[in-house]
Amino acid sequence: MTSPRWLSSAEDMVELDVDATTSWVAIEPIARATTTMAAQPSPTGNPPSFHDSQFDVILRRQRMRPQGGGGLKDTLISSTQSRFLNLSSDFEFAGWGTFSRISLTEEDHRVGAQRMHNVQSARLLGEFIGAAPSGNAVLGSVFYALPAVVAVSGVYSPISLFVATLIPFLWRPIMQELASALPISGAPYSYLLNVSRKSIALLGAALLLLDFAATSAVSAATASTYLSGEVALPFPSWVGAALVLVIFALASLTGLKESARLAAVLLAFHLGTMVALGIVGCVHWGKTGNAQLSENWRVGQPGSRMGVVRQLFNGFCLGMLGLTGIECTPSYIGRLKNPSKTFPRVLRNLHLPAIVLNTSMITLVLATVPLDVVLGGDNVLSLLAERSAGPWLRKWIVVDAVVVLCGGVLTGILSANELFASLAADRVLPQVFLYAFPDRFGGAPYVSIVMFTAVAGALYASTGGSLAVVSKMFSLVWLTVMALFPFSLLLLRFNRGRMPRTPGVGLSLLLLTFALTPVVFVGNVAIDPSTAGYFFAYLVGVLLVFGATQRQVQLLRCLYWLYDQYPALHRWKWGTQMTRVIKRMKRQPVCVLVKGDEINQIMHLLLYVRESEETSCVKIVHFCGGDVDAGGGPESTDLPSELEANAKILDEAFPEITIDLIIVQGAFTPAAVASLAHRLEIPPSLMFMSCPGEGLAYPVAEFGTRIVSL
Repeated sequence: MTSPRWLSSAEDMVELDVDATTSWVAIEPIARATTTMAAQPSPTGNPPSFHDSQFDVILRRQRMRPQGGGGLKDTLISSTQSRFLNLSSDFEFAGWGTFSRISLTEEDHRVGAQRMHNVQSARLLGEFIGAAPSGNAVLGSVFYALPAVVAVSGVYSPISLFVATLIPFLWRPIMQELASALPISGAPYSYLLNVSRKSIALLGAALLLLDFAATSAVSAATASTYLSGEVALPFPSWVGAALVLVIFALASLTGLKESARLAAVLLAFHLGTMVALGIVGCVHWGKTGNAQLSENWRVGQPGSRMGVVRQLFNGFCLGMLGLTGIECTPSYIGRLKNPSKTFPRVLRNLHLPAIVLNTSMITLVLATVPLDVVLGGDNVLSLLAERSAGPWLRKWIVVDAVVVLCGGVLTGILSANELFASLAADRVLPQVFLYAFPDRFGGAPYVSIVMFTAVAGALYASTGGSLAVVSKMFSLVWLTVMALFPFSLLLLRFNRGRMPRTPGVGLSLLLLTFALTPVVFVGNVAIDPSTAGYFFAYLVGVLLVFGATQRQVQLLRCLYWLYDQYPALHRWKWGTQMTRVIKRMKRQPVCVLVKGDEINQIMHLLLYVRESEETSCVKIVHFCGGDVDAGGGPESTDLPSELEANAKILDEAFPEITIDLIIVQGAFTPAAVASLAHRLEIPPSLMFMSCPGEGLAYPVAEFGTRIVSL
């Protein structure tokens, strides 16, 4: 056979001698007779157009594709065979995809507009109310952070705490830049989901769940410990912690808005108490002078320079406990009014008071109370109150500790609700986690609240009710969660560099912040290595649960394979039930929004779907008929010429997935996407698109879709 050559015209095609037995691989001529309807040679010398040559750009073998779609793909020509002994290869293949054009109805638009209204109405927290849920955890941490820091840093505690509380100046611009790009709840899980693979995002979700559970458990246990130190409780301290968890879980059932208001009241009471304690402590210090501070300084010297360095470093590592709670704020950023402006103010309202409160209180304690007394007790602020004003103020401080720490429990619950909602929307958790009370009863997600309370209680119980172990493990979890923010921003800049955002930090500072976390992590492990064991055990446990829920189909396939290997088991007909469940789960569709017809771009989106979602039904959607969007959105005035042909190619290239191509008449807007979600019965969280650019007329968060490619 002669070597192939390019054809310059249809006439050349006629003159080319082709053996009648030639087997065409990918392009097959129409009838030979039609080639005599010769088109004139192209005046430019280029290959003829389809109109001229009567040849498709690429004519794929249809392999008995049904006219209206559906049916099984021909397994005889497939190189993939079934791994199951008693199932045909048809089980591994989906049906052919279809091509359709749709116009959204008035009902679709009405439902879409209502969904957009619900999203806007959910943003009901201002900068002060929005700071309250996290503020109880951040400013209430003084009750468990100060004793931990004093125990390892002694008289150098004020220096260690001051330096530790300055660290968020590194994190705040990072968190603000992320929020400007993706102001959506569930962060940093939602950040990782949009800038990396879903498996990495699930690691972030596991860490967040541990962080929220530890926040609630430590707050409840510390509140119970403070209370049992002042009054004789008729039950053990761990029972009191469990009661606090249950009581505030019930309080959170009133809904987000009411819970945030309750958190604001608790925070206001705590701030008033701390101001009163600070004033009384300063007055007492002024009366007694610096004698006690000098004595503590003399007694507390470690005796060597390395001892001083070690105390400062250990105090700095544990001093991070004084900032726990600030990582919860991005988890409900989608509930803030005007997040781009409100979120930076919320961070400021949390950070600056934490610097003043932690540093001033530990200084007043060392200036008022003997060091041996401080090291011998857990309620250091109660000791300060009693020395400064008497037993009445001590009781007030205990009441305040219980109140604000209970607010910390509320912080963990509210943050976990947003995380569970995101995981359920992404089909990581069952849809039951989205069940909520009607709006007139607060709209609280009661299933999420009950499940999270059980998780926090189990976390506390697994340590034998030890507040010390939970607190130290909490510091490791918190540090790891804080590392997710610079990590997410690095991935965003590398993988989604075109995404509109407000830059806030240089790359060198970003890398420094990311590198600081493992240093502090190792420092905390060195103080008590046993906490690392708890941390990794809990993390592995949560990851196993998330992995199992995310890979249900694969687990069922493994179970069916084992069942298939033992014919004796077939009498119970379990195989039929398992295959029925597998097919039902894989029929859950997802949507891919595309702007152009570049096959490599669409294939990257499909590869993401195949790796991250357990589905055999993908709908490729292109909005056609609106204004051209220069920012990367899936919209144009004309249908891309190769979109249908490339969709057919990909439908054949992925035999395990049915790929439907849908052309939607209309402009690509958030309301249109919400309307399409109603029409296709696919939630926006399961609609995927490529990264938009600066030209996109709407904020990315308003679409509610997932960004899965550059």
